Amino acid sequence: MSDALLVMDMQVGIVDRLGDRADDILANVGAALSAAREHGLAVVFVRVAFRDGAPEISSNNKAFSSSALSQSLGETNPATQIHPALAPRDGEVLVTKRRVSAFAGSDLDVVLRSLGVDSLILTGLATSGVVLSTTRQAADLDFRLTILRDACADADDEVHRVLTEKVFPRQATVVTTAEWVAAFHS
Repeated sequence: MSDALLVMDMQVGIVDRLGDRADDILANVGAALSAAREHGLAVVFVRVAFRDGAPEISSNNKAFSSSALSQSLGETNPATQIHPALAPRDGEVLVTKRRVSAFAGSDLDVVLRSLGVDSLILTGLATSGVVLSTTRQAADLDFRLTILRDACADADDEVHRVLTEKVFPRQATVVTTAEWVAAFHS
């Protein structure tokens, strides 16, 4: 079995919301990508996007039911493309999800199982969104989990802190990108 680095929701429109914090997050995710690629780990990019007209969005879904939001998350909208600083390479998988968790409404589990992956390293925006939802579901699917706390961010720094210091350690190893990269050389 093997490891996979998940780069979740690092798409143009979401990264842009980080403002002056974007450079640090992009640098940390970039360092994780470099290490994963150098050591032959599978790299899987995950983005959230909807078909034209957003038929996947129920009016009952509070998070996604805003028509402005659904239009900004169209599959072909430049805002839903992976940020160019982290561009996928040939052979790296891009999964499109239709909900908050990387597993919900996507073929991520099928892809990971076909690659023989049993351990996930998570990066993503937002900590309280895709990272939390994916962590919970991945743990229920029996994946071993590592979360790179400085390769994740949230609009609320206190929520990020509580999740990475108190909630995630119950189901995952939580480390910095530098600590994770250094482990390859020890």
